[in-house]
Amino acid sequence: MIDIKVPTVGESISEVTLLKWNKKDGDYVERDEVIAELESEKATFEVNAEKAGIIKLGAIKEGDTIKIGDLLASIDESAAKPEQSTDDSPQATAKPGVDKIAEKVRKDKVTSTIVSFENTPPVGGDGGIKASPVASAIIADKKVDTKTVTPTGTAGKILIDDVLAALANPGKKAFAGTELNSRNVRTEKMSNLRKTISRRLVEAKNTTAMLTTFNEVDMSSIMEIRTKYKDKFKEIHGVGLGFMSFFAKACSVALAEWPSVNAYIDGDQLIYHDYADISIAVSTPRGLTVPVMRNVESMSMADVERKVVELAGKARDSKLTTEDLTGGTFTITNGGVFGWLMRTPLINIPQSAILGMHKIQERPMAINGQVVIKPMMYLALSYDHRIVDGRESVRFLVRVKELLENPQQLLIGKDPVKTLLEL
Repeated sequence: MIDIKVPTVGESISEVTLLKWNKKDGDYVERDEVIAELESEKATFEVNAEKAGIIKLGAIKEGDTIKIGDLLASIDESAAKPEQSTDDSPQATAKPGVDKIAEKVRKDKVTSTIVSFENTPPVGGDGGIKASPVASAIIADKKVDTKTVTPTGTAGKILIDDVLAALANPGKKAFAGTELNSRNVRTEKMSNLRKTISRRLVEAKNTTAMLTTFNEVDMSSIMEIRTKYKDKFKEIHGVGLGFMSFFAKACSVALAEWPSVNAYIDGDQLIYHDYADISIAVSTPRGLTVPVMRNVESMSMADVERKVVELAGKARDSKLTTEDLTGGTFTITNGGVFGWLMRTPLINIPQSAILGMHKIQERPMAINGQVVIKPMMYLALSYDHRIVDGRESVRFLVRVKELLENPQQLLIGKDPVKTLLEL
């Protein structure tokens, strides 16, 4: 019998939360198969079976908090692997009858025309909306706005009853899992990750002298570059050309020029970094995480884009490690993906500054006495005034703006013409 204990996931972490059992008590597991998902205050991670055999789960329930080193499960490696059974019974192979579902639709007076369930494409595609085949058929036939439908199926799937409810109550929508006019109140235990986010945000507000300075950047040049080279870039590098690589590289140049923005306070000492480890804020279903890109100053644009895709994928799949989440010297957060026009980002302590990107919006700008429509983005730099002076914060943000509006400067960090003239 082999005992599987809660593994060590970081020096400062003493307990974790059991998010999910991936196996049931008495199941046969293969070696390295995932048996459970755990969550620490920094990240989620999986626990794998060390040997193949019959698993016996401990008395821990999903949602329980457990200590590092506690017994999680045991595996009887001497147990024989059970033969796989095949169930050919009619109940196992039969599909739900369309006739009965169609009869339900008719009885509820949802449709008076014949709907071809077999030939109707499922709802989805661009919107990423999932629906059962019958629900998809009714949505297509009745031209139902899926925003008015409250999904009750697994993983947000729209079921037939959800569509019926939306059609029966036009213009009215209940919260997910409730009925119209519900007064339901739910209580849910905070996860370790959410507790950590809460603690760190309050700590950032209470322990730093935080100020925010704003500017705006004309995104025309970057958008033209992306339009011109995005297909070739993806063909050669195998990854899309996004905005993050431009911002990350611009910040790495500016951080080298204004080192206090890339430093933090430790007691009565200032810790400076001669490299740019840039954290990027990534929103996940379980909360905000900030994985780190190491040595951005030494990375190419393609390297940055590949790293962004890698970290975002790991965050989405709850695969981020403690190493991925520690050691950043500066943070970039992109609120534009959520439609933010302007906001004040909170410092990711112990760092001294964070740059907030926002929505790109066409606005009339006065250029050389003429009103010109330009794609503009507001930038926000929140900084710790204890270490970063106002002059430095403004100069840093102006430098980032200059680099973004003149992307050719990212190559050498200087204006090519001024370099040629040795100015």
